[in-house]
Amino acid sequence: MRPQPQGQHEKPLPKLRDIRRSCKKELYRTVKRLQVWIPEDKLKQAEQLYVQRVVADLLWIAETGNNRKKLSDWWDQHVNADIAELWDVDAAKLSRAFRQAFGG
Repeated sequence: MRPQPQGQHEKPLPKLRDIRRSCKKELYRTVKRLQVWIPEDKLKQAEQLYVQRVVADLLWIAETGNNRKKLSDWWDQHVNADIAELWDVDAAKLSRAFRQAFGG
């Protein structure tokens, strides 16, 4: 199978491995800014949830690319509440920590 030709400004979609790594890194940085201890099993569950949501909206996320504010807004709408509930932390505090860690 031949790869599809891409335009000058188009980037290929990231691989699942790259998505997992990015999600894990972003959650790690968020936890550091929260300054709370999160058990390893809950970190893994949050990572799986985050990866699933990213894969579900992958085309939009890839198109949005470097607009960290929009990506942070997406995270607030699609991921934040579920992870806050899973980790038993305040959703607003988690959102602030993510934005500080992610840069949005």
